[in-house]
Amino acid sequence: MSNKLLVITGATKGIGKATAYRFAKEGINIAFTYNSNEEMAKEIVVDLESTFGIKARCYPFNILEPVSAKELFLEIDKDFDNVDYFISNAMIYGRAIIGGYNKFMKLKPRGLDNIYTATVDAFVCGAQQAAKRMKNGGAIVSMSSTGNLVYIENYAGHGTNKAAVEAMVRYAATELGELGIRVNAVSGGPIETDALRAFTNYEEVAAKTAELSPLGRMGQPEDLAGACYFLCSDEASWITGSTLMVDGGTTFKK
Repeated sequence: MSNKLLVITGATKGIGKATAYRFAKEGINIAFTYNSNEEMAKEIVVDLESTFGIKARCYPFNILEPVSAKELFLEIDKDFDNVDYFISNAMIYGRAIIGGYNKFMKLKPRGLDNIYTATVDAFVCGAQQAAKRMKNGGAIVSMSSTGNLVYIENYAGHGTNKAAVEAMVRYAATELGELGIRVNAVSGGPIETDALRAFTNYEEVAAKTAELSPLGRMGQPEDLAGACYFLCSDEASWITGSTLMVDGGTTFKK
């Protein structure tokens, strides 16, 4: 898989960072985005290149302005000749989702709209640009969440939009298949990340996850990184329009 390129949004920490390192370990070049921490992004570039001997570049990108994906990929074009894999990973939390992270009766359109923009719109705009550059076929993955299948307190805004992006994945897979492009989603159970730690009931969620999982632990970013790599590899050459659930068995027991 040398001389191939992964484009991934939001890879300075958590699942995105673990995924970038997983692909780089296989000799795949990495183009990733960051929101605000340019210094950390540049440190990751240096580490990826020195550790794995691949080419890595980072680019600023605001997923609340998904139409700017066109400009993002034009910048990537200056550094790379092709795109082979695209993973829509970046997400929002904190102030941007006020009104979207709450009980049903307290949900507000602005917060819900922001979550939709950062989840569905960002996937669509990024995948469109990536697909245009996949000259010999390729693979696209959207990150999702089991919160669209089971109840998680205050997660209605995120959960419904994860369901929406999984539906969009199926539509994209149907239309892009003739180009040799596979499109799938990875649906993670609660994963130990900054986004999860931002939950007001984080301690409760973490304890409940470990209790529900037959494996007796929380999910780690590397668990989802491995799933993303599998779906992009030739081992998954006949998998498209699917959602791979990586939840430690928690959804079944729920």
